[in-house]
Amino acid sequence: MLEKTTRINYLFDFYQELLTPKQKNYMELYYLEDYSLGEISETYDVSRQAVYDNIKRTEAMLEEYEDKLRLYRRYQKQSNVIQEMKDAIAQKDFNQVKHLIDQLENLD
Repeated sequence: MLEKTTRINYLFDFYQELLTPKQKNYMELYYLEDYSLGEISETYDVSRQAVYDNIKRTEAMLEEYEDKLRLYRRYQKQSNVIQEMKDAIAQKDFNQVKHLIDQLENLD
């Protein structure tokens, strides 16, 4: 569950500007503020089921955006290469650093 929450939080960070204000509000309250479905439904005077449906649809939309745009995937790759680069610099392996720079320049 924590892995899913982390992934959704990252996807939300990358794609929130593509969401409606209501979708953003529900996602912020549910994922960032840790509100329950009941608390969100009381805040917006809608049913708990309506909140649940909206959040599930929004999660699916975020996954679709990621499938098409791959911003999170690219971010993960960049982060991994940067960490490897830091390790190579610490070991003074400059040939590896050059290789990793090439990898960064050619990320898809």
